[in-house]
Amino acid sequence: MEEAIETLPQHTCSWLKNRFTLYKHEDVWNSKDFLEGKLLAQQRFKADPSDIFLCSFPKTGTTWLKALVFAIITREKFNESTSPLLNTLPHDCILFLEKDLEKIEENRKNSFFPPINTHIHYHSLPKSIITSNCKIVYIYRNMKDVLVSYYHFARQIVKLQIEDAPFEEAFDEFCKGILNFGPYWDHILGYWKASLEKPEIFLFMKYEDMKKYPTTNVKKLAEFIGHPFTIEEEKAGVIENIIKLCSFENLSNLEVNKSGNHQAGKTQVIENRLFFRKAEDEEWKNYFTEEMIEKIDKLIDEKLGATGLVLK
Repeated sequence: MEEAIETLPQHTCSWLKNRFTLYKHEDVWNSKDFLEGKLLAQQRFKADPSDIFLCSFPKTGTTWLKALVFAIITREKFNESTSPLLNTLPHDCILFLEKDLEKIEENRKNSFFPPINTHIHYHSLPKSIITSNCKIVYIYRNMKDVLVSYYHFARQIVKLQIEDAPFEEAFDEFCKGILNFGPYWDHILGYWKASLEKPEIFLFMKYEDMKKYPTTNVKKLAEFIGHPFTIEEEKAGVIENIIKLCSFENLSNLEVNKSGNHQAGKTQVIENRLFFRKAEDEEWKNYFTEEMIEKIDKLIDEKLGATGLVLK
């Protein structure tokens, strides 16, 4: 597999001082670790109709979505004072298809089918996921904030200061679709088009709307994944407790998320704190020039205007 990957088109990111190389496969750019994980999943993973997949592009709210789903499905066993989220990174509570395939397969041997997360584009998903009609939750976010969040995440992983990682170069590469799991617009389009054909198995959630209307969205999420709240739970404040437990303010201040590390691939260890940077809306306004705004707005209109999704 490694030999085959080396024959693919490659791109080394200059704005990251050539410390990060991407490989193009099935019209998607990936780091070697994630590409290997995708290929293994395509070969081996067998989906079950009861599966729930949390699908997302990097930096669109994945960590938050994982925390919410985990808290929802384990609420009868744990509460806000006993939840494993208090001492475990959300990425270790809900497993990642491209990275944790062996653990997922082990769970299945024991008839354990918890939700699974993936960043894989829809057209590259293991065929069994598509044919089994399992449920898919898809989270998306304002494209400008995704770019800024990805920029900081990537430069911090390779330990570069802002002054050493030109944002302008990161912007140009993003607009060409060159980033891990890029292009972003193709990721959205694949899932959106699939949702038109099978709307009953998809739930699209917008990051900004989840922040603005958390109670409504958490109720909708719980119902979709088959764990609806009872009237008694709603009256007892269970929804609000889950929202508070999974809030950025709470999770980012937990010791495990300030000092721990996460094995993100065979060769990559990421500090947990990097998954909790700011979670702010419209931070992009601090980075974009008028020319950049015009360019990316035009790109969004060209690529995603037909979807009706608000990504500006």
